[in-house]
Amino acid sequence: MTFEFRLPDIGEGVAQGEVVKWHVKVGDTIKEDQPLVSVLTDKANVEIPSPRGGKVLALHAKEGEIVKVGGLLVTIDAVGGGAAPPSGHGAASPAAVPGPAPASPSPPAAPSFGRILAPPSVRHKAAQMGIDLAQVVGTGPQGRITDADLATFAKGGARAAPTSPAATAATAAEASAVRPPTPQVPQVGAPPVPSVPSTSVPMPPVPEAAPVPSGPLQERIPIRGLRRVISEHMAISHARAARFTYVEEVDMSELVRVRERAKKRLEEKGVQLSYLPFIIKSVVQGLKAHPTMNAYVDDAKQEIVLNRYYNIGIAAAAPDGLIVPVIKNADRKSIHALAREIQDLSERGKSGKLSRDELTGSTFTITSLGSLGGVLATPILNYPEVAILGVHKISKRPVFAPDGSVVPAHLMNLSISLDHRVIDGITGAEFLAVVKSHLEDPHQLFLEMA
Repeated sequence: MTFEFRLPDIGEGVAQGEVVKWHVKVGDTIKEDQPLVSVLTDKANVEIPSPRGGKVLALHAKEGEIVKVGGLLVTIDAVGGGAAPPSGHGAASPAAVPGPAPASPSPPAAPSFGRILAPPSVRHKAAQMGIDLAQVVGTGPQGRITDADLATFAKGGARAAPTSPAATAATAAEASAVRPPTPQVPQVGAPPVPSVPSTSVPMPPVPEAAPVPSGPLQERIPIRGLRRVISEHMAISHARAARFTYVEEVDMSELVRVRERAKKRLEEKGVQLSYLPFIIKSVVQGLKAHPTMNAYVDDAKQEIVLNRYYNIGIAAAAPDGLIVPVIKNADRKSIHALAREIQDLSERGKSGKLSRDELTGSTFTITSLGSLGGVLATPILNYPEVAILGVHKISKRPVFAPDGSVVPAHLMNLSISLDHRVIDGITGAEFLAVVKSHLEDPHQLFLEMA
């Protein structure tokens, strides 16, 4: 029988994905669970297997094309007559389990400020039961919908307030906007990025390229995949936030000595110890002292949302562009644990093996080029976060000691970019003063972990 396979719900809040690579072509005979297509979303590649075996009759999207959740991907002349998967995953839907009929269908996992929090298993079950998750009241953490909530709803339990037409229209508009990293359950989630309102400054017209002589003097590279995601995220960040940068110099001399001693011990356990674990722990102390630095702006509701958890994104270079692996609950982890996790995320990030969950959910971001860190930079905010810390190289330079003598010191600059809509200059300076204090006296970090 002919089977139409559609882009499934591949993650909470994901409304669309870019077809990065087809692993099959028209005419191929494929097996069930064979790799079918790689789709990019939120900087993570998701390899989608075929739900059926059979012959590929048609591919409905080209590489580089954006497909919405529920959009048609491939038509297969299926072998066998198993039950079709739920709606949005194939051609047909199973009979709905008796229960309340939804008032109106809602787009799958449409990203909006009032987005539905539910794991994929619950979404799958809701589709089978014919339940509109927008009407279900979630009793889990931060309103997350659970299996028990579905059962309560099916028995006629509490219903969520109906969505207004204006809100529905806003949700549909936001579904086409690119989402930056947003926190994942069990933590409180940051909102997806809404589309830039019409009141924003219009973009100037793009000038036509100057004519060039014929011949191999130009190369045109399609903006696709990770580069497209980065491009759109950066444009949104620049358009929405009022960014300014503050810089502080830090004497890393004591930390250099501490790290050298600890480095040898961890190398025996196969763990590489950089300065990042110490910087992360110092940043967490700064965030605890100044909670507005660990926040985001809900533009739709005109509210500042403070996060009471600490998910630190680490901007890192990957073969296709910049990625931001996220260390969840960094405040609960030791220097040793952070070093091990950073090493693991870095290695798998370079090979493109990080999951979407590992690339989303940050509440504050650190960006560093290591030994190539330069003297000063103005990092672009990882919107909707309100702050990002730039870490620069450590240089050995002469300084004046308190007694007036000249001594060598390991100095490093920290540059923090802030969203001035939320963070005043004094707050950014005070935050960086806390970070500086802990880096210059790293023994404080070990005392606070005890």
